[in-house]
Amino acid sequence: MTISSKSIDVGVLGATGTVGQELITLLDGHPWFNLTWLAASQRSEGRRYADAAQWRLPASRPEHISEMIVNACAPPGAPKLIFSGLDASVAGDVEATFAEAGHTVISNAKNHRMDADVPLLVPEINQNHLELLTNQSNQRGWSGRIVTNPNCSTIILTMALAPLLSFGLRAVNVTTLQAISGAGYPGVASLDIVGNVIPFINGEEEKMEAETKKVFGSLKDGAVRPHDVAISAHTTRVPVINGHTLMISVGLNRQAKIEELLRTFRDFSGPPKVATLPNAPKNPVIYLEQPDRPQPKLDVELNHGMTVTVGRLRPCPLLDFKFVALGHNTIRGAAGAAVLNAELMCADGLI
Repeated sequence: MTISSKSIDVGVLGATGTVGQELITLLDGHPWFNLTWLAASQRSEGRRYADAAQWRLPASRPEHISEMIVNACAPPGAPKLIFSGLDASVAGDVEATFAEAGHTVISNAKNHRMDADVPLLVPEINQNHLELLTNQSNQRGWSGRIVTNPNCSTIILTMALAPLLSFGLRAVNVTTLQAISGAGYPGVASLDIVGNVIPFINGEEEKMEAETKKVFGSLKDGAVRPHDVAISAHTTRVPVINGHTLMISVGLNRQAKIEELLRTFRDFSGPPKVATLPNAPKNPVIYLEQPDRPQPKLDVELNHGMTVTVGRLRPCPLLDFKFVALGHNTIRGAAGAAVLNAELMCADGLI
């Protein structure tokens, strides 16, 4: 049986939130997944989805989704494959409960990302980290499992750096210009963000610094050894709706010319298996030649928001090189990343 010959029933936790709505949009009509179950907080439980959720996305809400009843965030009646868009304030315990009950949880929340036995997965970079799932069964006794995707900024950073791994990453300095959609809804008050830059996002810098090391880490003896790259992150919120822009400087272990790095960016594709997945872009990283690109307004929707764009590669007087990267924070950095992770697990026979 091929993967596409049978549809897999799936559900969404946190279905009324921003990430939940993005998950619904990506799962509706998916060739492998059939969205049959929605769950959210107690105030939404038992209501029609159209009555429980104020739709916030430009794409129209699927009509059949509108009529679905929102369930409690509990395993009874839920399909075996669950996507979690839950807020971190509740995600940890809820996701663990589902894993204990035999469900596979593909999580966007931060709670389990740094657990030693939980893959922090970016399919183009570290698909072998799925081997950690054996530890969840052996050490926790779960009949299910949890797989996480990194923080939205971390995903964009790791995708932008992945082509350069062959040169040896020694040091990274990154400053983010993060869209307000990353703060959820209603997010940042308009009087705080319009015409302004907020130079602080709680916990974001720590996530980027720690998660990047885990994503790039090597798997040995059933554990991830974090990459030894030194990372310094400074995160800011800017008045952009969608799209996190990253200003990146890198120090490399091997001397290289700009032409070599440009060729590496242009040739990067990730593993062949990943390239065949339904939501995988043909080019996960694209280098833009124009001196004033990438820009959120022009480039964030490239390949349905799943491609990270890079530009302005040039020498750095402090490290070796510096460049700009851009990614869609709620698609490649959240819902799209989760769906791609589930697709990879299906292709690997893990679902």
